[in-house]
Amino acid sequence: MSSFVDQVKVYFQAGKGGNGCASVLREKYKPLGGPNGGSGGDGGNVILRVDPQVTTLLDFHHLPHRKASNGEVGLGGNKDGAKADDLVLGVPLGTVVKSESDEVLADLSVPGAEFLAAEGGVGGKGNAALATKRRKAPGFALLGELGEEATYILELKSVADVALVGFPSAGKSSLIGAVSQAKPKIADYPFTTLVPNLGVVRSGKTKFTIADVPGLIPGAAQGKGLGLDFLRHIERCGVICHVVDCASFDPARNPVDDIKALEKELAAYESDLDGLEGFVPMGERPRVIVLNKMDIPDAKELVQLFKDDILAFGWPVFAVSTLDPVTLEPLLHELATMVLAHREQVQAQVDMESLIEGRIDSLPTVIRPLGRKDDNRYTVEVRNTGTGPVYQVRGRKPERWVQQTDFANDEAVGFLADRLAGLGVEEKLVKLGARPGDTVVIGSLENGVLFDWEPALSTGAELLGARGEDLRLYETRRRTNKERREEYHTWMDAKAAARGELQEEREAGLWTDPE
Repeated sequence: MSSFVDQVKVYFQAGKGGNGCASVLREKYKPLGGPNGGSGGDGGNVILRVDPQVTTLLDFHHLPHRKASNGEVGLGGNKDGAKADDLVLGVPLGTVVKSESDEVLADLSVPGAEFLAAEGGVGGKGNAALATKRRKAPGFALLGELGEEATYILELKSVADVALVGFPSAGKSSLIGAVSQAKPKIADYPFTTLVPNLGVVRSGKTKFTIADVPGLIPGAAQGKGLGLDFLRHIERCGVICHVVDCASFDPARNPVDDIKALEKELAAYESDLDGLEGFVPMGERPRVIVLNKMDIPDAKELVQLFKDDILAFGWPVFAVSTLDPVTLEPLLHELATMVLAHREQVQAQVDMESLIEGRIDSLPTVIRPLGRKDDNRYTVEVRNTGTGPVYQVRGRKPERWVQQTDFANDEAVGFLADRLAGLGVEEKLVKLGARPGDTVVIGSLENGVLFDWEPALSTGAELLGARGEDLRLYETRRRTNKERREEYHTWMDAKAAARGELQEEREAGLWTDPE
């Protein structure tokens, strides 16, 4: 079983919010105690956090499905449900979060950085929180919102200062093993290194990291060999170090052609980090040429033969042998100098961005996917179907309200109508030409909630009936004050006319007793 995983597909589900409680205070000598139902607690979020102790995505490989806890339900006596704890998952430094469409959502390249992978559902309000001056004793409570479900692709791109680039069996593993405490696998056959190796190197007072990644061959940028697995791990490196095998047994190869082939693959590789602000393309990063295996006599002769062509690249050149530590000291000193220059450049850019944006602390706290914070935005569009037009309402707020509505309670349905009307949904339906009886769906066409639109329904808590009822949902209509007065006067006039008729009949002797 592999112990190193640098790419994995994961499924996250946030916790559901707890339901609110519909309760009325019932105590002796308190006949009008009022509503006392508590609200439900929010569901737990799923958060990815950079953990320096985590170096691989192996845990997500074994457990790709993760779910946060649900919020507790509200209770009577104004007892609110407890909020669920967030599910915090540790990821290695350098993890890139991508959508299923391969869009980069977050670059977790700072220790402690967090990404909100799935947001927990909001707890439903109890009837105590829903009480108003007009709706003094609500006979309903809101349900808890479902937690978000999301699928992401996590990729680990190693965070190292120096990347060792070279053909298979160029001696990269031997080099990193000689200058650090890393213990890579070393053998005399190609593609010995199958996973990246990181080593910590100290030169003077400077400490930096070196990445030894799988060997590169022509066509690697198109996925040949271990190409894409290799190139992913040098995207962040500040210095690229070409390790050239000067004692190759292949007569068709030479140091100059090897370097040109490597540069061609680096130029052809398209990094998905290129769109991020401040990312330096690989073609603009400093280079170092390391002529390796100089302990072999044939290697020295080969270097003398191509010396002028190698110097023509214009990069620092070092002839080294992993068996002779003395030859490695100048190389490490030069790498330390270049790494410090790269760090100063990056820090200056971070400080400038912080100054422009007015931030004191430039470290990110929680990264959220774009568009998640816009709670009030919604759309109303006409969808033409085979059975006629369907008016679709999409938006975080109206869709959440539908989830929170208990459709078995008529008063809760009426409350939903009030909220949608207050948001302006009914006005937009009128502008789009909606007619009574037309189909309105809130949410997706496949799983949304369908309504038959009735714009004639008046809104307002003054039309409420008994607890749990809403008179607007019935055919009967409450009389207005004017109608009540007219009916009263008509009734009184009819009653007076009946009395007068009886009096006239009595005076005429129709009701006289014969005795």
